[in-house]
Amino acid sequence: MTIKDRFSSIIRYFQEAMPVAQSELDYHTPFELLVAVILSAQCTDKRINQVTPRLFAAYPTAREMAQATPEDIYEYIRSVSYPNNKAKHLVGMAKMLMDKYNGEVPSTGEELEKLPGVGRKTANVIQAVIFQKARMAVDTHVFRVSHRLGLVNNRCTTPLSVEKQLTKYIPENIIPLAHHWLLLHGRYVCTSRAPHCTTCGLSGVCKHFLAKDLDI
Repeated sequence: MTIKDRFSSIIRYFQEAMPVAQSELDYHTPFELLVAVILSAQCTDKRINQVTPRLFAAYPTAREMAQATPEDIYEYIRSVSYPNNKAKHLVGMAKMLMDKYNGEVPSTGEELEKLPGVGRKTANVIQAVIFQKARMAVDTHVFRVSHRLGLVNNRCTTPLSVEKQLTKYIPENIIPLAHHWLLLHGRYVCTSRAPHCTTCGLSGVCKHFLAKDLDI
């Protein structure tokens, strides 16, 4: 099977099995999604969704959050991972949005990555989800699933190299959707410690499963 055939088969599977796929973070505005994604680093979406309702009620926009102190924000997010750093990032991010973007979330990766707490992965999520740009955010799930399925080779050792390989073969118009396909597949099926290979609809084309099967 060529790499193009593998991508085609996997894309067809997801189009049938998961025609609708979206972020599991709760949000209503671009600002809320940006806050939630910053908070979600090394933390579960479930935990973030438990924290953000009170946070968003108190600080619904960049204007309100920019007037807060990190200590104020900390009290709302103390149960997430690295709350001290994230509180500082959120306040700094909100202030920069007010100072440079009139409180609005910018649409380009270059602008987004200037914001405190925003790296390439977060910037790609915002561009893909909010602005429907062809950006592939590579988190731990996407990284793992891409390797196991054989969408990327062992030379792809960084999130950026995985991103480049995926965007090379996935049609631009479905890249935002494909991010969620791979992420959700990794979260619920191709889990880190005990992947559900025997019930996975992709086992027939999965390099990891086929190699494991040959070893038996």
